[in-house]
Amino acid sequence: MKRRSLITSAAGAITLGATTSTPAGAQPLGHPPTTPLSTFNVISDIQGDLGDLTVALRDIAATAPNGAGIAVAGDITPRGYDFEYAAVRQVLERGPRPREIAWAIGNHEFYVPKYADPQTLALATWPNGATEDSLFRSFYRFAGRSAVYAETTFGGIPVLTIGTERYMHYQDPKLWDEVWLSEAQLSWLDERLRYWAGRRKPVMVVAHHPLPDTVSGTRNKLYMSDYLQADALLDLLGRHRDVFLFSGHTHWNLALSDWYVRRVVPGTANLDGFSVVNTGAVQTGFTDNGQGGENTVPGVFNQGLQVEVHRDRVVVKARDFAAGRWLKQVSVPLATRI
Repeated sequence: MKRRSLITSAAGAITLGATTSTPAGAQPLGHPPTTPLSTFNVISDIQGDLGDLTVALRDIAATAPNGAGIAVAGDITPRGYDFEYAAVRQVLERGPRPREIAWAIGNHEFYVPKYADPQTLALATWPNGATEDSLFRSFYRFAGRSAVYAETTFGGIPVLTIGTERYMHYQDPKLWDEVWLSEAQLSWLDERLRYWAGRRKPVMVVAHHPLPDTVSGTRNKLYMSDYLQADALLDLLGRHRDVFLFSGHTHWNLALSDWYVRRVVPGTANLDGFSVVNTGAVQTGFTDNGQGGENTVPGVFNQGLQVEVHRDRVVVKARDFAAGRWLKQVSVPLATRI
């Protein structure tokens, strides 16, 4: 089984904005050290690597002892079995457990139908008796909610998790992991973005799949068409200067220069664009092989983000959990003070 499916639908090209970053540990010019209003972490793509998840949780507890929570940008499990969710829960119960957790759904949460039983891959007989509804129910039970999309707050900062509401191979045999967003989810996202913009709060949006032509990997053919409604989602996010989209799925190395970008969406009247950040991955790293595919990053790979929200800026730091060191950071000025 391939690690992910190739996708064939096309998305429109959108202008990519420039990025600015500062070395890890440096204070941005003009900003004396201050205490953040909220500090939280973002990780993704655990995929059964519970040892590295434990390392990440311990490192997060050490670097952000008063952190408001952790957002997990999908691929919580390797396949979506209930016992795999239970194993993640056991790691969290052993601690150190974050104050709050915002769960996003990923494509690996839908891989049970590829197996006749947990030990037997059986693609020829897909879906092997597994129903689409049962896969969502497993995620809902684990996340403690009844919808894919949800809102929480980390220290008063809104965090919106979004994701697919259909596993598309059940709908169309030519499709696999493409993201389908209902009109209800898009309307909800539009309303929440407007609500928080009216209250002058930056909004953190967490999704498993990356949008095309944004962060590392999204100009590779593997990831150019993950969303069936990419233009609609881009239009909503692109209207808001102080939106931060955190996406996983690619596992691409946070050491790459385009780990953070500003995405400008024509027609939205927001010429500054919005922020997009790659989350790295807990399980296995990848980078471009120069031929439209990927190479594995050698050695131990276990990366994620720490986010500090100040009154006038948001600082995002890339972290190597395994090595216990900062890789880089970016300081993003907010359009309005909180």
